Amino acid sequence: MTSALRGAFLSYTGNPFKEPAESTYRYESDGLIVIADGKISYAGAYEANRVPTGVTPEHHRDGLIIPGFIDAHVHYPQMPMVGAYGKKLLEWLDKYVFVTEQRYRDKTFARHVAKVFLREQIKAGVTTPVTYATVHPEAVDAYFEEAELLGLRTGTGKVLMNRNAPDGLRDTTQTGYDQSKALAEKWHQRGRFFYVVTPRFAPTSTPDQLEAAGALFKEIPGAYMQTHISENTDELQWVQELFPDNKNYLDVYDHFGLVGPRALFGHGVHLVEAEWQRLAEAGATIVHCPTSNLFLGSGLFNLDRALLSANPVRTALGSDIGAGTSFSPLVTLNEAYKVAQLRNFPLSAHQAFYLATLGSARAIYQDQHIGSIEAGKDADLTVLDFLATPLLAERESYARSLDERLFILMTLGDDRAIKATYVAGRKVHTRD
Repeated sequence: MTSALRGAFLSYTGNPFKEPAESTYRYESDGLIVIADGKISYAGAYEANRVPTGVTPEHHRDGLIIPGFIDAHVHYPQMPMVGAYGKKLLEWLDKYVFVTEQRYRDKTFARHVAKVFLREQIKAGVTTPVTYATVHPEAVDAYFEEAELLGLRTGTGKVLMNRNAPDGLRDTTQTGYDQSKALAEKWHQRGRFFYVVTPRFAPTSTPDQLEAAGALFKEIPGAYMQTHISENTDELQWVQELFPDNKNYLDVYDHFGLVGPRALFGHGVHLVEAEWQRLAEAGATIVHCPTSNLFLGSGLFNLDRALLSANPVRTALGSDIGAGTSFSPLVTLNEAYKVAQLRNFPLSAHQAFYLATLGSARAIYQDQHIGSIEAGKDADLTVLDFLATPLLAERESYARSLDERLFILMTLGDDRAIKATYVAGRKVHTRD
């Protein structure tokens, strides 16, 4: 099937954290994107002769087409408790997260939540979520079944957790390994899916379970791994008590073969320099989750160390629902800007939008498929509306440049600014 979109589009070609911004993007004020069988076959200036015979382009006159947003760290099962009274991380986990997650043994409930979660993701312009499930295999099946209906490029995995958790959320080293392997055999590389080996975090897995997770990560070709690291100072102290022989938090994961390409570590707020260096050396990824880091009072992520140093670390962006408080990447970018400001790093609009699209795609090793608007890439696209609210429309009338318009959108916008979302060329969301 062939279709086409017409309108202004923006796509990054370089890295504005390392190069002058004006040399890192392509902007077409009147562009044409031709889509064939879910992939982009042409992206460039609008020319009537480029429109395939029999195709009428959908014209987004007042919008800006960008690559679909990526949410590289999010917990779909926590959607029913988003906005739960903050407290600090460990108390919040015990009081809210572990209580909520015990419900996902019920696959009907899991399917319902997955459906609502994915609706909110695409409504926010996200076309590639990387999400946690729960310890229950039913929760993984439920998520992939709902995602398959939408044709998403996405990944998840069964949480591995055999200690320091309620009875209803603990597995064993053997059952965790066996169930994860069976789920990976069923879902990994099926359609646009990828399986993610998912030890929750070091304190909730025994050394033998972390060893089994490392074995799984190695045994499944192309598999991902996700976990948490250095989110909270109490967490750091707990890890030190549980793993006294390891030199730092990252070293715990490294010891068990969990640090390398396609390893995604959420938060990284309190990393020490040796950890930064090891992440860079290993090609591992940190996922910046500013709304949750602020909500739980965890701290201020060092974005300039991550991306502007001599040995930068792959860095993606995550909402971290449910400690995070918004599905909207625009809101996440707003908070990322504020966090950077508090660290004396003025995050620019182009840096921010790069981080939410091509930067995150590169960080999670998916940029061969997504992250930019160019021939051969998947047609995962989001249409932004600069005039989505009366305030945005009024403020837009005073804007004088593209970067100013983008900055206004990321500071004043939310999911109302998403006019449409396309997954593999198919429109899956239109704003009411």
